[in-house]
Amino acid sequence: MNSRSLLRSPASRRLLRPVADLIDQRIDRRVDRRVEREVRSAVREASAHRLSNELLLGSPGRGLSRVVADGPLKRLHAEVAALAGDRDAAVRNVATAYRLLVALESLGVGRVAGGTMNICGKLGTIPLLDPPNDEILEIGTLYGMFSTGLLRMMERDGRSPSLTIVDPFAGVQLQPGTDPRPDPTGTPVDEHAVRTNLALAGPAGTAARIRRGYSEDPGTRAAVSDRAYGVIVVDGDHSAEGVRQDLQWAEEIAAPGAVVVLDDFGDPSWPGVKEALDEHLKGDTRFTYLGKAAHSAFLRAS
Repeated sequence: MNSRSLLRSPASRRLLRPVADLIDQRIDRRVDRRVEREVRSAVREASAHRLSNELLLGSPGRGLSRVVADGPLKRLHAEVAALAGDRDAAVRNVATAYRLLVALESLGVGRVAGGTMNICGKLGTIPLLDPPNDEILEIGTLYGMFSTGLLRMMERDGRSPSLTIVDPFAGVQLQPGTDPRPDPTGTPVDEHAVRTNLALAGPAGTAARIRRGYSEDPGTRAAVSDRAYGVIVVDGDHSAEGVRQDLQWAEEIAAPGAVVVLDDFGDPSWPGVKEALDEHLKGDTRFTYLGKAAHSAFLRAS
């Protein structure tokens, strides 16, 4: 019997099976150790990426996370598209607004007030609604970072924006019914911070007019009611009375065709905003309700 036949015989197979099993076990252990090393390495890398992502987009340092989830993003795309009538432009502008938001909060001082989808909805939608002129009024600015982003978004659309800001600059964010407290970023709410952030927008930012005062003050209104605004962002006093007064003022200074944005509309934390707008639209008004994106209502002036 030759050696090949010997190895194939039943008796030889029975004798060699323990040896083969031992070899298989050693191979399995080596494979298991290699797989374990690869898994451990992948976990370490994923943890490092998660930590880096948290440092860049997480809530520490700003109070709110900038991490985006698929569901809210798809809803925002649909809402902006419904307002603008262009799905591709909506997706493009929301993506641009998100990158801009992250960049501004990385380079600026303070933060942009509000949730990620709400901010991106406002920044992405306003240029797509084609305001009748490039005069922008923001009532309530916090650190001026949203206005900085809006200037850049308008410029990306080929516009030449001119910005006016009204804010009391009280050192902290003020809202009726809430206790004044230091901002999560640790940065004081003052005009210096706003100017620092506006400089990130280049010439349009450094040329911005800033009026310190409350929007209901006659002196404040007189100082900035010297023009008709193509964009008015109402983001000051969130009480029903405060919003009502700001909407009445906006009626007087909005250019024909102007886009008026009412922040935190429908947000359960600020019921006075929706209450004031619903009441305002029942009366004699130049404004037509266009729709909403996240928690911002968009109006068009006749």
